[in-house]
Amino acid sequence: MAELNPVSPRKRNRRNLPWILFQWILQVIFAFWLRYQSRGKEHLPAEVGGLMVSNHQSFLDPLLIGLPLNRPVSFMARDSLFRIPILGPFLRYEFVIPISRRAASSTSFRAAIQNIENGNFVGIFPEGTRTEDGEVQRFKPGFLALLKRTDCAIYPIGIAGAFHALPRGAYFLRPRPVRVIFGEPIPSTLVRDYCERGAEKELLELTRQRVSECQQQAEEWVLPEHIR
Repeated sequence: MAELNPVSPRKRNRRNLPWILFQWILQVIFAFWLRYQSRGKEHLPAEVGGLMVSNHQSFLDPLLIGLPLNRPVSFMARDSLFRIPILGPFLRYEFVIPISRRAASSTSFRAAIQNIENGNFVGIFPEGTRTEDGEVQRFKPGFLALLKRTDCAIYPIGIAGAFHALPRGAYFLRPRPVRVIFGEPIPSTLVRDYCERGAEKELLELTRQRVSECQQQAEEWVLPEHIR
């Protein structure tokens, strides 16, 4: 398991210098090549932590979500990525949390919980893998274990266009428009109520529904760009 590096409360409201430079470069590239736009950032709190839940269209998704934000997001990513030269050290430096696909690690969950309780965002893709057709797939329930052990809101996110810009099996970024919607949160009080009633399946479906609604809004937003 790769070494974990939680975001401290002191660092939660600012990016480090390498990310700021990388973010600026990506903003220029994505604005030109992907006509990237996002909306709904006002739904994200300035100080409080939470769990970001998004559909998964491509390897670009963590960058697309983090691009317009000033706060770091600790995404959970498969541990094999940390063994890739250059990428692995960068992921550690950017507070990415490694997790094994074969067996959920209590260490990874503790790191995620610590990040949320420190007032940070943790990002996950509950589909488990990238979509094969651009649609939102069935959600895996593993992230519900986090919600049972910490008091936080869920922030649904919908991505559209990334599936066409970098589909499965593609090696080059295609010039396709991309949109990201940050939806209204599922408040922590409602999340806690579902968990206390043992209604995890209902919470899972509610979360998927909210993400699907955001993704549909993003699709409708990006559609005029596709037909130009």
